[in-house]
Formats: sequence, C-alpha cells, structure tokens
Amino acid sequence: MKRFLVIACLLSCAPLGAHDFWIEPSTFRPATGAMVMTTLLVGQQFVGDPIARDSSQIERFVVRDARGERNVAGFEGHNPAGIVRMENGTAAVVGYRSKPAFLSMPPEKFEQYLRDEGLDTVLAARTRRGESKQPSREIYSRCAKTLLGVRGDFSRPLGFRLELTPESLDASRVVVRLDYESHPLANALIIAMHRDDPSLRIRVRSDAHGRAAFSLPKPGVWMIKSVYMIDAPPASGAEWESLWASLTFEN
Repeated sequence: MKRFLVIACLLSCAPLGAHDFWIEPSTFRPATGAMVMTTLLVGQQFVGDPIARDSSQIERFVVRDARGERNVAGFEGHNPAGIVRMENGTAAVVGYRSKPAFLSMPPEKFEQYLRDEGLDTVLAARTRRGESKQPSREIYSRCAKTLLGVRGDFSRPLGFRLELTPESLDASRVVVRLDYESHPLANALIIAMHRDDPSLRIRVRSDAHGRAAFSLPKPGVWMIKSVYMIDAPPASGAEWESLWASLTFEN
C-alpha cells in the first residue's frame, strides 16, 4: 500500500511524459538459460509504474547478445512487457525505443522540467521568443536500455536516435557516451542515480566527444539518463521534440 501511495503521488505531481522511463529486469545477473522478465517503468525518483506491452507504441524492442540481435518476445497488453532467454550465459543488452507521443504542459511545469534536465538552450529560446508563460506543445519518445550479465562488451550502440552506451564499466567508475543520431552529443546533462538512494544524483555534462565519467560511491542498481530537445518538425503540430535516453545496470 505504501508503494502504491508513493507512485500515485508521483504520478499526480507532473505529466506522464515528464517522468523518467527505464527498463528493470527481474535479475541483472541471470544464469545461462534463465528467462528474464523485462519491465518497462515510468516514474520519478526510481519509483515507477509498470507499462504493459503495447505494439502500437513500440518502434524497436530488441536484445543483443553473442548470437546477434533479435526482437524481445512478450504478450500484448501484459506486464512484464518483454521476456528474454539468456542463451549464452555471458551478457546481453536489451533496448526499447517508443514511437513519438504528444504532450502539453502548463508553462511553470514545463520550465521546471527544462531546468531539471539541464535544457538551458530551450529555456533561453522560450525567453527570447516570449513563450515563457505559454503552455508547451511537445512530442517525445523514449530510448531505454538495460545491461544483463557482468561479462561482455556493451560498448556497441543499438542505433537508437538518442542513446547512452557504456564505454567502460567498472565496479566504481563508469564512462558512458551519449549519441544523437549516431553522433556524439556534447554539453548535454547526464544524470546517474542509485535505485536504493535516488536522492544520490551525480550530474555531469558530456564532453566534446559525448562522454561523461561517473565515480559511483556505492554498489547496486543504477540508472543513467539524459534528455535532448530540438525544434519539432513543422508537420508535428508541436513546438519541441524531446528524446529521452536511459541506461540501467548493476555494478
């Protein structure tokens, strides 16, 4: 009941589109042959509500391991949204990309969301255009990944439009690269948070090569996330297009 009340409170505090989105597997360290349930979660402070599988919203939902890449299986309308079988017992990357959806926020909530996600250029643009007091019109999509296993090369991107890829993954230090349309994205805010202590947030701006290094002060499950926003395509009916990337793993 307590967890339900926390989730309900979080979901009432901001529009759904402004929440984090991530993949949480039933285990981050599965044995060979294990069936791993992959839950899609939306929420805040690493507390989330599960999202049932909805094929109309899925752009890609894949797993890559030593055998190659294949679609993640699952049952329509059910949670968990995906089921992955660990074939080789080493490592796998599960990735999900949603189709764009429309979102409108009251001006004060939109401006706070921009500040929270480090989107200073969008804040400045809204001020310059005299839009700071106007509701937002935004299309957004999610690009989430999770790492399964402790051994393996996770450094190859899946090719998502916005993507966080680990280049180095040690017990206490992680280096990730943020790519936008397969090119490094510089000066983007990237945030790491711990599942058991979400108030522990490490904020780093990506360098000229899209990289950000994090010294992780404690073991456990971590999420690294970033948001990028650009002008929306004219035919979309929106002013802005946001792309959300997340990466979950256990160190």
